[in-house]
Amino acid sequence: MSSNKAFTLLLGLAAASLVMIEPALASGGGGLPWEGPLEQIQESITGPVAGAIALAAVAIAGGMLIFGGELNDFARRLCYIVLVAGILLGATQIVGLFGSSGSSIGVPREAHGHTPAVAPHG
Repeated sequence: MSSNKAFTLLLGLAAASLVMIEPALASGGGGLPWEGPLEQIQESITGPVAGAIALAAVAIAGGMLIFGGELNDFARRLCYIVLVAGILLGATQIVGLFGSSGSSIGVPREAHGHTPAVAPHG
């Protein structure tokens, strides 16, 4: 294949790609396919059932470590894993105890009735 034919073919493929990508870029910003399941997992992890499970896991694992007597290495590591999993599941409730509610997006000054310090151009 001559270089002129290769260049023409490459140019045609590039033009076809641009024509096909325009509808995809113009679509309304629908969610990605994995956002729905991830949001469902997030709701399950941060719900009240997860908080109760986390509290029970921390209490049981802590009690076993404190009052368990001589545990072998495997049982001790298993208690640590349950303890850490309980703390991770209850992390949102633990952070909530300190008065933090997570990140938030600020409201623009115009919404509060304030005028901007610098007048907009145009």
